[in-house]
Amino acid sequence: MKTLHCATLLVAGLFAAMPLRAADTELNVYSARHYQTDQRFYDDFSKQTGIKVNLIEGADNALMERLASEGANSPADVLILVDAARLWKAEEAGLFQPVQSPVLAERIPANLRSIDEGQGSNWFGVSRRARMIVYNPAKIDGNKVRNYADLADPALKGLVCTRSGTHPYMLSLIGAMIEHLGPEKAEQWAAGVVANFARSPRGGDTDQIKATATGECGVALTNSYYLARLMRSSKDVDREIAGKVRAVWPDQGGNGTHMNITGIGVLRHAPHREAAVRFIEYLTGEEAQRLLADGNNEWPAVASVKIDNPALTTLGEFKPDPLEIGRIGKAQLEAARIVDRVGWR
Repeated sequence: MKTLHCATLLVAGLFAAMPLRAADTELNVYSARHYQTDQRFYDDFSKQTGIKVNLIEGADNALMERLASEGANSPADVLILVDAARLWKAEEAGLFQPVQSPVLAERIPANLRSIDEGQGSNWFGVSRRARMIVYNPAKIDGNKVRNYADLADPALKGLVCTRSGTHPYMLSLIGAMIEHLGPEKAEQWAAGVVANFARSPRGGDTDQIKATATGECGVALTNSYYLARLMRSSKDVDREIAGKVRAVWPDQGGNGTHMNITGIGVLRHAPHREAAVRFIEYLTGEEAQRLLADGNNEWPAVASVKIDNPALTTLGEFKPDPLEIGRIGKAQLEAARIVDRVGWR
């Protein structure tokens, strides 16, 4: 965990006409993102507004525990998390306050915001990532793994690899399956996936890609940016690994590929609420969307913003699942029970 300070500069650009109170000349950000490229949009926000950004980075659970410990005395203004399950957990803990903003309502699609109970949204998605299938063409016919449902096909027995079912990425996918299929069919699917495991779940998404490339697994699940990161790596070995697998956008004939987000919300005890809202609005601007998305090989949340990312271009266009992210997060409790019952450790 570290603290970084962006230089305080003259007010300029898009936000120059908006008056600042003395209390809103700084912003305290707690972020579970850990990409060096993010510093560019913190610097740019300071340049445009004159607001100094104080950044604390850490793991999601550690940050939420810190906020709970700090309580009403917390200096934090906004919290950035990287998964629907984590955002819902923070929302249920009462960490956020609702925000009503015409700018955010216009730019962020309703399915990428928390469910609005009439007082505004508690958090907003600011970049998108997809959960895709990768397979080894030497071991699997790609036509057999076009959908998430295919991973439960008994024909794939001994070939499927995933990370732990208790990880938020998997809970979010299972949550989406619950929303689409209902709990009973979602559990049947999860049990079928477990029955097809090539090994006990272990490691992160990059480990699943590597194991698929070596043939230890025939097929695996990964967030899209892990594969894109290998494809764009300066290391020959990483690019060779990426070249040995094939990627599938699942469910293109049905609901579409499962999507997740990086999300941000204003904290309940934020001492600089005005600066916090302005920062979230800034993140929906065209340049900030590019910086935020391209820094982790993701897609912008604002549909009109395009990025020039060679790896994502290579992976091609796809149909995303439009399911509300808030519903996915809410379904994680049932997803966790399913994971426990089917033994997806």
